[in-house]
Amino acid sequence: MEQVASIEQIFPALTWRIRQLAMYPDKEIIDMELPEDWDGIHFGLYYQYELTGVVSLFMNGNTAQFRKMAVLPSEQGKGFGLQLLKYLIDYCKQQNMKNLWCNARVSAVGFYKKIGFETVGEPYERNQLQYVKMEFNF
Repeated sequence: MEQVASIEQIFPALTWRIRQLAMYPDKEIIDMELPEDWDGIHFGLYYQYELTGVVSLFMNGNTAQFRKMAVLPSEQGKGFGLQLLKYLIDYCKQQNMKNLWCNARVSAVGFYKKIGFETVGEPYERNQLQYVKMEFNF
């Protein structure tokens, strides 16, 4: 059953704790900042008044890339990532984007394909993880 959550735009620094806990637990919180964070739009998913998930969006012309989508480990598997992604798709439609893309972990390809993303090109490795570019065309 999907949990009811709210999503709103947040300050970039609020994403760092969730990124660290969900994706890089062995790294320092200061390592979570992307150089381009201040050029992006960041969204937070709140569940029971707690920041539970985050995603960062970077727009260039009529193309948008999302990065660092993360949900607290204790809250994964509850549909929050899907809610964030649907929100991003709707937001990009409102902004008249033509294309939304990400570098997805290969292990998550099925998740993205379920809502209309397609793989582009071949998988590649970065930091001992396999990734593939995926995109959603409007």
